[in-house]
Amino acid sequence: METPMTAIEMTGTIDEHNNLELDGPVPFSGPKRVRVIVLSTLDDEIDEISWLRAASRNPAFEFLSDAEEDIYSITDGQPFHDEV
Repeated sequence: METPMTAIEMTGTIDEHNNLELDGPVPFSGPKRVRVIVLSTLDDEIDEISWLRAASRNPAFEFLSDAEEDIYSITDGQPFHDEV
């Protein structure tokens, strides 16, 4: 029989010694055994230019090249003037 568990989400950092350091305290008291799942970005994460290039060559977007998709022209809409 499995023990029911609850889940919390927290952020943290893996230090140079591969130890996990949480950004804050956990919301319950211990000592208590826990199970940890660590989600991390990939080291070989794709840069934005490569991502856009791959998306522009994806056959799923070929329909955007059809003349029927050109429903707007340069004269449509109003100019946007950002006033900060």
